[in-house]
Amino acid sequence: MPAIIDSHVHFWQPAHLRYEWLADRPAINRPHQPAELSQAAAGLDLQQIVFVQADCAPEEGLKEVAWVSELAQNEPRIQAIVAFAPLEHEAEMPAYLEQLARFPLVKGVRRLIQSEGPGFAVRPNFIRGVQRLAEFNFSFDICIIHHQLAEVRQLVAACPDVSFVLDHCGKPNIKENIQEPWQTDLTRLTENAHVACKLSGLVTEADWSVWRPEALKPYIDHVLTVFGCDRVMFGSDWPVVELAATYQQWVQTAIRAVSHLSPQDQAHIFSHNAARFYRLG
Repeated sequence: MPAIIDSHVHFWQPAHLRYEWLADRPAINRPHQPAELSQAAAGLDLQQIVFVQADCAPEEGLKEVAWVSELAQNEPRIQAIVAFAPLEHEAEMPAYLEQLARFPLVKGVRRLIQSEGPGFAVRPNFIRGVQRLAEFNFSFDICIIHHQLAEVRQLVAACPDVSFVLDHCGKPNIKENIQEPWQTDLTRLTENAHVACKLSGLVTEADWSVWRPEALKPYIDHVLTVFGCDRVMFGSDWPVVELAATYQQWVQTAIRAVSHLSPQDQAHIFSHNAARFYRLG
């Protein structure tokens, strides 16, 4: 069983923060906090956790960071926070990022792109907002759907001083077994050396009720081929993963998917790469 640094965990407490999207996900529309994660990951060697913003109401983004920082006082495995920031609002950004920088656990930012229309990721104001992250040594988590990959390549190329990580392998259409143009676009994205990829979120891009590990294999294999084992990091996407699988099932699926690799490469994927990317202690 590998030592695990989980690069993609969410916590939420609907009584404390507002998450409009959870109304459409009743199966997970309840509190998910460190105690629930410990239960879900029981028996695994889960050593460190990267919290990723959970899409609460935008005006509560700083409140979310403060709340997770408090959780970390009693759950020392929480070693990094990827916070929300409204990067497209240029006038607000200097003060907002200064506030984020006051929280030692904040290592990066995520502003969801997946629900935005064409052109959002390459708007000049958004690009300038992402570029500003370099001033704080913040990384950027890219959360998109597969058809947005080509656009995101332009964003990444325009921000050479920012480290990027692609969440959920760019959300390929696994349910319908569509691999192109995702494969080609992903390969082109990897030409930018400052982009990594999370091995996460794949079961929820497959058929939730009948997915099989074999359906994920061509997608995982392609990610490993084009990014290499030094730029891929494991993430659970817990508790969203529970829409299609348990935490344990996804971990075991990921372990089997990389079992042909050397022990060193497996260690990179399950822990070392996340530690390096997010500058964990």
